[in-house]
Amino acid sequence: MGLLECCARCLVGAPFASLVATGLCFFGVALFCGCGHEALTGTEKLIETYFSKNYQDYEYLINVIHAFQYVIYGTASFFFLYGALLLAEGFYTTGAVRQIFGDYKTTICGKGLSATFVGITYALTVVWLLVFACSAVPVYIYFNTWTTCQSIAFPSKTSASLGTLCADARMYGVLPWNAFPGKVCGSNLLSICKTAEFQMTFHLFIAAFVGAAATLVSLLTFMIAATYNFAVLKLMGRGTKF
Repeated sequence: MGLLECCARCLVGAPFASLVATGLCFFGVALFCGCGHEALTGTEKLIETYFSKNYQDYEYLINVIHAFQYVIYGTASFFFLYGALLLAEGFYTTGAVRQIFGDYKTTICGKGLSATFVGITYALTVVWLLVFACSAVPVYIYFNTWTTCQSIAFPSKTSASLGTLCADARMYGVLPWNAFPGKVCGSNLLSICKTAEFQMTFHLFIAAFVGAAATLVSLLTFMIAATYNFAVLKLMGRGTKF
């Protein structure tokens, strides 16, 4: 009975919301960073192979891609560390909330730390909303290209001439307007869409978008749980100690 009571008390004090949010955060960040890194590499190869013959046309794009890949490394490291800190804070605050009407007394430092985590998580959520929106852009570009390829593959579904159905990397700002050829049309574009490289890059961007969405949900969950726990500690605590 002693062991069962101990297990029951541990389960009662466990921060289930923080546990779920941590798992979702780790999964989302891993998916976003891993798939995003490989998708950017695939995009670089597609641009080099099919959309520009001059290195100077896509030199800036390559530098931007490499910079984003380094940012991805930092993002992954930061979120794994911050997720672990939020989980630890969840155990502390949830334990305090469960015992708030007993002998447990929360400290001023603990309340301040909880408030700090609430503020940081709120700021991260706002920033990640922008990341989530930006991760939808390459999915939109690749989806448009894939849709154009479907129109070329099934010409009966469109009234446009096959020669006018193109994917122009310049119109999305990927390449400068003087890049040559800059766009691929007709059967040449269809052959690109059929390559494993294009298909893999497209699906990797979709997976990265899903990872960004999962991370956003986890941050919202963290923020709600941390805000609730902090409010209970602040408004319902019986006292403080130093």
